[in-house]
Amino acid sequence: MAAVISSASRNPAGNEPELQHAAHKIRFITAASLFDGHDASINIMRRILQSSGAEVIHLGHNRAVSEIVNAALQEDVNGIAVSSYQGGHVEYFKYMIDLLRERGGSHIKVFGGGGGVIVPPEIRELHAHGVTRIFSPEDGQTLGLQGMIDYMVEQCRQTLNQPPPQHLQQLADDHFLTLARLITLIENDALSEAHYQELATLAQHPARQHKTIPVLGITGTGGAGK
Repeated sequence: MAAVISSASRNPAGNEPELQHAAHKIRFITAASLFDGHDASINIMRRILQSSGAEVIHLGHNRAVSEIVNAALQEDVNGIAVSSYQGGHVEYFKYMIDLLRERGGSHIKVFGGGGGVIVPPEIRELHAHGVTRIFSPEDGQTLGLQGMIDYMVEQCRQTLNQPPPQHLQQLADDHFLTLARLITLIENDALSEAHYQELATLAQHPARQHKTIPVLGITGTGGAGK
């Protein structure tokens, strides 16, 4: 993202973001774009997102659009934040918006930055295509880091009240969008009693009773990221 750490990075009002006290957490996917190892700025932004109360799933650097979109849908996120310094940002962000729309994630807000690599005409082009906000170096100077984070959080509030799945029967077909939304609703204590009853009925279906449940083991040395 485009920003320099300075005194302007602090919340100008001196107040904690409201998200820290919100009952329903806002969830982000963060990453650096494909063929891009410049992850210092996105690491700073994700840490401020976390300290502001957001849930963050960080994918690291060199991430393709398909990886980010798949993770965003499977985690039922409210926003995606990507830094891109590799020069292919126009095609990259446009493809991300197109893929989200195609796969049922058009409600997810997309944010990006790339310092001076992304020039003003390209920023306008990406905004017109559906990217929520590409932050410029000037934004970093005027808003500061916390100001940019506060803007992202406020935009993502609009996605908090997504409707529950219409057809829970899709769970029987391993429909991960339905599963992800249900998990979020359960976490937020926002699932209706009728949906709980329908889930109980589905769990007793003979096809579910005989389904093989996979068991995964994750290994690795200390610090490997298990």
